[in-house]
Amino acid sequence: MKFPFHKKIKTESETVEIAEEFSKLLVPGEIVLLNGDLGSGKTFFVKSVCSHYGILNVSSPSFSIVNEYQSDKNIIHFDFYRVKKIEELYDIGFEDYAMNSETIVFIEWSNMFMEILPKKNYEIEIKFTNNSEREISIVKHG
Repeated sequence: MKFPFHKKIKTESETVEIAEEFSKLLVPGEIVLLNGDLGSGKTFFVKSVCSHYGILNVSSPSFSIVNEYQSDKNIIHFDFYRVKKIEELYDIGFEDYAMNSETIVFIEWSNMFMEILPKKNYEIEIKFTNNSEREISIVKHG
């Protein structure tokens, strides 16, 4: 996979293929930012990456804000969608999660609080182009 990566997709299986290829690049300590329209497939992308690591119990952290998963890779999965102010993230220890060199951190709706995110990251955007097609873009920063 070369960056910047950009592809139009029509099926979930295409998303799974991209996520699987992307998962092979990830190492502990990396941050993955996911942004896109509501229902565009951000959580599905994270589930697909995690399934490559043998983690099958992935769910959206919309209400809990953060979920943790463990296998041969430790995964932290944030969803900023319901966070009202940055102090909520500090209260749950976001900085400790983000600086943990033993985990891979996924953050959905990361564009809501960009000011607290590490500059070194992968940024994934998933957006609808029409009713049956999406675009997935991945950029590596830092």
